[in-house]
Amino acid sequence: MCGRFVVANVGSELVGVLRVDVEGDDLPGPSFNVAPTDRAAIVLDSIKTEPPTRRLESARWGLVPSWAKDPSTGARAINARAEEVEDKPMFRQALIKRRAVIPASGYYEWKTHEGVKTPHYIHPADGSPLLFAGLYEWWKDPAKADDDPARWLLSFTILTRDAVGSLGSIHDRMPLFVDSDYADAWLDPTTDNVGDVLDAAIDAAPALADTLDAYVVGTAVGNVRNNSPELIEPAE
Repeated sequence: MCGRFVVANVGSELVGVLRVDVEGDDLPGPSFNVAPTDRAAIVLDSIKTEPPTRRLESARWGLVPSWAKDPSTGARAINARAEEVEDKPMFRQALIKRRAVIPASGYYEWKTHEGVKTPHYIHPADGSPLLFAGLYEWWKDPAKADDDPARWLLSFTILTRDAVGSLGSIHDRMPLFVDSDYADAWLDPTTDNVGDVLDAAIDAAPALADTLDAYVVGTAVGNVRNNSPELIEPAE
């Protein structure tokens, strides 16, 4: 799974990699400890224009489906198993039309050995952005008026798959990584072969995983109140 991640750079770097057309007005700043229910920048192709407009938008981590009674549902949906999303009611419709890419600098994972959990920071060896495949949803707050801009909540989940190689020695799951070229196919909301797009992403992720570095970091990352560049420094 992926329960914390890092976004050290924002704005132009992410736009350049994914050729974003429009940047949202309320994008979050850098964070070295993005936690569930926090806001992060996601990339999506809006289906309201022809051709679709690629947008960089602020979204809450934890998918809140349109039929949810309140946003608390999202706390249980920060991750979605890629091999199950086609069959899960919470994710099925988002998979068809609302796929997203979540850019990050890296993510944290905890390795458990003899009851002790040790945090690791996993990131691209060359410092390039790491791209997670995800899904997004819009949820309308029934308690707010139709003319209130705050009535709509954009949220997302990060897809995961079985971990491979050295990452598998840290945890049995890993995010579903995509590269910048395949991101176009993943984001395209007009495709009819969603199952093929998903299968291709699942199959390609191990090669991307092999390019990542991982090292032990300090336990301070376990506290969501801690958020500084020191969190990604190797532990002594």
